[in-house]
Amino acid sequence: MNNIKVCLTPSLFPIYSDRTSVVVVVDVLRATSAICTALELGVESIMPVSTIEEALDYKDNDEYVIAAERNGKIVRGFDLGNSPTEYSNHTLLGKKMVLTTTNGTKAINIAKQDHIVVTGSFLNLKALTSFLVEMDKGIIILCAGWKNDYCLEDTLFAGALTKELIKNDKFYYDNDSTASSLILYHKAKDNLFNFLKDSQHRKRLAHLGIEKDVRYCLELNKSEVIPILIDNKLISHS
Repeated sequence: MNNIKVCLTPSLFPIYSDRTSVVVVVDVLRATSAICTALELGVESIMPVSTIEEALDYKDNDEYVIAAERNGKIVRGFDLGNSPTEYSNHTLLGKKMVLTTTNGTKAINIAKQDHIVVTGSFLNLKALTSFLVEMDKGIIILCAGWKNDYCLEDTLFAGALTKELIKNDKFYYDNDSTASSLILYHKAKDNLFNFLKDSQHRKRLAHLGIEKDVRYCLELNKSEVIPILIDNKLISHS
């Protein structure tokens, strides 16, 4: 059987890294939701980079759309931020994207050193579950959090994914972070948006006037896309 471990912040990842498990990076609000959406809209690949400087290297390359977010806002001079609801307003079909975000892309780059990496969101929960059952490996759900701090919404997703995985007898869990994620999700699942009303990131996005992103990112099973990191680029698994 395969163990499901939930790593609540990237700063804890060295404790969980085992070089054998599949790492599911989750940044519900909003990086991994935006990644799923971009690939759904026909983006060919997404290169996740940790710094703005790395992304700027591609600014004059017509092959690439460059996207950057810091502290919830699009970075000046970039084509896009990480708002998934804005992506549909742009022609992305067949494009390559370079993406840097405050938390999500950094978590991806931490995890990629020794692991297969995929990204998860509520948008692709069902499809991701089926993929992971097929992979038949241990699972580390890496919550991107906020600047290495704990985030409630990522933990809720970890609980949702755990709930779906343990329906299959290939999986089990034995650590408290996974158990607590599952308990939280059971309490929240009937109205995720309301459950998050006091969370720091929902408040942050509300202050920026983009709560529509929150509602979108909490929608279940809108996409069949499985973003998987191959040669430092996220592509849609087929």
